[in-house]
Amino acid sequence: MTAPLPISFDNTENAFEYKDDKELRKARLLFSSMGYALLVRLGTTLTPWAIKSGFPVKGIIRNTIFEQFVGGETLEETAPVAKRLGAYNVKVILDYGVEGGAEDEVAFDQAMEEFIRVIDYASTQPNIPFISIKVTGFARLQLLEKLDSSVADNKGSLMKRYAHAVEALSEAEKKEWERVQQRMEKICADAAEKNVGVLVDAEETWIQDPIDVLTILMMEKFNKTRPVVYNTVQLYRADRLRFLKDSLEAAVLRNFILGAKLVRGAYMEKERKRAEEMMYPSPIQADKESTDKDYNDGITFCIDHIDRIALIVASHNEYSNLLATQLLQQKGLPPDHPHIHFSQLYGMSDNITFNLAKAGCAVSKYLPFGPIKDVIPYLMRRAQENSSVAGQTGRELALINKELERRKRGKSM
Repeated sequence: MTAPLPISFDNTENAFEYKDDKELRKARLLFSSMGYALLVRLGTTLTPWAIKSGFPVKGIIRNTIFEQFVGGETLEETAPVAKRLGAYNVKVILDYGVEGGAEDEVAFDQAMEEFIRVIDYASTQPNIPFISIKVTGFARLQLLEKLDSSVADNKGSLMKRYAHAVEALSEAEKKEWERVQQRMEKICADAAEKNVGVLVDAEETWIQDPIDVLTILMMEKFNKTRPVVYNTVQLYRADRLRFLKDSLEAAVLRNFILGAKLVRGAYMEKERKRAEEMMYPSPIQADKESTDKDYNDGITFCIDHIDRIALIVASHNEYSNLLATQLLQQKGLPPDHPHIHFSQLYGMSDNITFNLAKAGCAVSKYLPFGPIKDVIPYLMRRAQENSSVAGQTGRELALINKELERRKRGKSM
């Protein structure tokens, strides 16, 4: 058994070594603002409206929330951020932060080309092992929704239900779906050639089934000898631990390495609201304890099968990250085992990221980029998340204050 890793997520010297005092004070002001729920509600309502209406607010946004959570407006602007993180052994997951919503084939092809451009760029950089993609960037929402609905109505395994669902499409829709598959395959083929991992984002439950199937098909094609494609599993869904286990069965049956990025989830309020409005059972766990249990059980399951599963622990939960490191220790596995990676969002939970990196773990910051007007939905989710997740803002503030106080004491000695 290997020696215990010297990890403490309370070590603020490691966490904020890459930030100067001015940057820390700026972050403190931002997180303090996010502690006021009314202010966040006003901001998340008015900011998108102000951007669309042409009000000159981009400068304010760029110098506050954008600077905290986004790598830049262009791919090239992410370079100094990635270099800075790399100096502390923290890698980067690049995410073209434009949300889905386009309706025409030209826009879908452009999105595909942008994802490929990101892959090509990442392959030239020493510390960008992954990029993130959204299938809704190159597939029509209504088509995904129709497929998902048909999959849900059929019986049998996911793949059998999917086959029936495709058959139910019109000829024009079948051709449209073929084009979606072709785009996905081009992205994954380029990633496999350039040795860059592709993390497929999870989306809402009513479009997720066809995304899952498409991702499984890509893993079957490209994950034969090493992980290239990863599916994202949202454990705040009550059915996802079972899905994770079924995915391993599919990987064994179809002879590929399962890539699994475990997250808690991103659409809880939207999912519950839709379930209530449409009068079907909510797909979300009954309480946070159930989500936490399934998430930690998911980590345990993946590490128990680490020969067949490549795991990304994408979490801001300190216990879950510590659990993964402890399980590796118990199995005598190195903290940088090629089938395990850790990740947190850029601008959040530096105490986890940088202390994991210091302990020798493979860890990345999820780094979105894109024009301010296009990443506004992402930024609004970050603001809402920090105001609604119990203790998140308080924890960030406490750590920043602790570090500023430590530096102040050091200067006075």
